[in-house]
Formats: sequence, C-alpha cells, structure tokens
Amino acid sequence: MNGIFDDLKNAFKQQDNSLVQIILVNVLIFVIINCLDVILTVFFFDKQTYLFIKSQLLLPASLPKFLYHPWTILSYAFVHESFMHILFNMLFLYWFGKLIQEYLGSKRVVSLYILGGIVGGVLYMALYNLVPFYHNRVATSEMLGASAGVYAIVTAAATLVPNYTFHLLFLGPVRIKYIALVYILLSFFGIKEVNAGGNIAHLGGALLGFIFIASLRKGNDLGTPIHSVIDWIASLFQRRKLKVAYKPPKEKVATAKSYGKANQKSTSNTNIPNQDEIDAILD
Repeated sequence: MNGIFDDLKNAFKQQDNSLVQIILVNVLIFVIINCLDVILTVFFFDKQTYLFIKSQLLLPASLPKFLYHPWTILSYAFVHESFMHILFNMLFLYWFGKLIQEYLGSKRVVSLYILGGIVGGVLYMALYNLVPFYHNRVATSEMLGASAGVYAIVTAAATLVPNYTFHLLFLGPVRIKYIALVYILLSFFGIKEVNAGGNIAHLGGALLGFIFIASLRKGNDLGTPIHSVIDWIASLFQRRKLKVAYKPPKEKVATAKSYGKANQKSTSNTNIPNQDEIDAILD
C-alpha cells in the first residue's frame, strides 16, 4: 500500500506531468465517491447523505442553485459515477492530451481542460435557462463528468494537427480531424435527448478548444490567467528559500543583460508551429 502512495506522490511531484495528474485526480475522486456510496448505503442505510454530498459537487442548471454552489463550475468536471463514463473520458483525454502536451506543453493541457469545463458548464446553464425546450428540466438537472474539458482537448488537438493519424480497431488509420468531427456531430444530434445537458457542454468545450488554438496562432494565450492562478497556488505550498545576491564582474554585465533579454523573449513567445512545420514532423 505504501508503494501506491509513493507512486501517487511522485506523479504529483514530477514537472510537466499535468496530463497524468488530471487523470489521477479524476480517478481518485471516482474511487472516493463510489466508496462513500457503498459505505453509507450498505452499512449505514443512508443513501440520502451520499446524494447530498454528491450534489455539492455537481453543476446545477438552475441559476439560483448555482449561486449557492459557485465552485461546481469546476468541481463537476472531476466527478464520475459510472466506470464506463470515466474510462472513455480518460482514454480520450490521454490520447489527445499527449498531442497537446507534446506540441504546446504540459500547462496548456491544464488550461484547455479547465477552460473547456467552464465554457461547457456556462453554455449548459445558458441554454437550459434561455431555450424553452429545456425549461421543464432546469429545476432538476445536474451535470457531472470531464467530457467538456476532454472535448476541448480533442478539438484543440484536431485543430492543431488535423492530419495526425490514429490507428483505430476495425477502421485502421483515421486522421484525428475526422474523429473530432464525428464526436462533435454526435453531441449536436444529442442535444434533444435525455443527456442534452452533457451534449451541450461537449459543444461548449469543443468551441473553446478551437478558439484556444486559433488565438494561440495569433500570439494570444487564453490560458494565461489559469497559469497565473495555478502558479500562485503552488507558491503557497513552497518553502521560502533564502536568496543569495550575486553581482557579475563589470565587463560581463552587458553580456548577462543581453542574455536575459534574449531568454525572456524566447520564454514569452506564444507562437505554435505552423501547418507546414507540423506536416513535416508528421511525415
């Protein structure tokens, strides 16, 4: 058992490991939620307590309910009850997230996941409250699952490297732009079904994924606020270290300053590879 905890600690300590960390958070919450369900229902005959705890994490369609539970705009994106639900979400998150991590870095996997979840949740609440077709569902509808964030990553990857090929069982090689298109169409067709809220959130996440890459190509990183908040939170858990001042020799000051400017310029660049460069890499 200690080995499992050590593996988890190491996974969260590793740098540039955001994709695995997101998957682990989803899996841990899935295990905790289902353990609570079993313990409270079987041993304490108290299903209502479990339902109350779960409801504190799910995103309600009702705006008055949401105002009392504003954190659910994020928490719902990490909650699953069904094994098949979390399995397929995590598989797609891993497959497409690896591409985003390879081309754009680990931090942008996080920003896409979080922004996709937020935009998907906002679109879900907006349509349920504005479109008459959904009015009879608003009072009782609640949403859970990582799908909106996953769709953001899937669409972002398909926008970034549309000709990248996955080898699918029974189908063979398929370009990811067609995989993303099929899943977006299926979600659009499903907005009239029982899981209309989930399908609406999928479309919101997919829209965010496309806009994210389009903005990044123009030099604008929509994930910058997310990165800043995460860095601030991380800094709270880091021990303060004593800073040692060092003044370089006078004849080397100019060189040091020049290097600092060059380095600053390279790290602040938000450009991504153009399509010709990506196609050459894929070839």
